[in-house]
Amino acid sequence: MLYLKTLIIVVQLLSALGVIGLVLLQHGKGADMGAAFGSGASGSLFGATGSANFLSRTTAVLAALFFVTTLALTYLGAYRVKPSAGVLGAAVTAPVVASAPAAGSAPVAPSPATPASPASVPATGVPK
Repeated sequence: MLYLKTLIIVVQLLSALGVIGLVLLQHGKGADMGAAFGSGASGSLFGATGSANFLSRTTAVLAALFFVTTLALTYLGAYRVKPSAGVLGAAVTAPVVASAPAAGSAPVAPSPATPASPASVPATGVPK
């Protein structure tokens, strides 16, 4: 599980850096007018409008990847392993019963330190 989180964090970091870089490479809306008067955009690698389409599509793909990795990290961060209760579905603890005295011995009176019934014993591990 740790390797999966690490991989998702690396993918998220790379997609975030890619989005930042591609947004900085793109021209603003006002740059289209300057390109129409021969500022050299037609001589670029992707043509006059090819670079805008390529950069905007790549930015959209990286932004979607960033969104998906963010959701995956949120899901993995909120995931908690629930302890299994076994076949019965609930952990049931039986009360401790004192063993009966041997047949030949005299009966012994209960000491005041031992409780009379299991209901009067405070439960351990229960918050107050």
